[in-house]
Amino acid sequence: MCKALHYTTTVIKTFRNKALAELWSQGTSRKIDKRLGQRIMRRLDALDRALSAKDMDIPGFDFHALRGFRPKRYTLHINGPWCVTFAFRDGDAFDVDLEQYH
Repeated sequence: MCKALHYTTTVIKTFRNKALAELWSQGTSRKIDKRLGQRIMRRLDALDRALSAKDMDIPGFDFHALRGFRPKRYTLHINGPWCVTFAFRDGDAFDVDLEQYH
């Protein structure tokens, strides 16, 4: 019997925010409030599995496209003014950032 091979690919290709990249790679970052860490990681985990930007339209994430950006950028609500933003093209997420909007 032949077993099917499962290849996983990383969808998140680049980060704009060094602290966010550190959180993603190490599971912790001194520069990101620990109270936000788990919420951010849930969103990054989902983003890393997404096949398209629309896959991020998950209840509670408040997913939407941002206006005025080329290439298009998207946002995921974290808490209060904090959001994770990203661009998505060819099945991958780029320029993932942690931003404060207010």
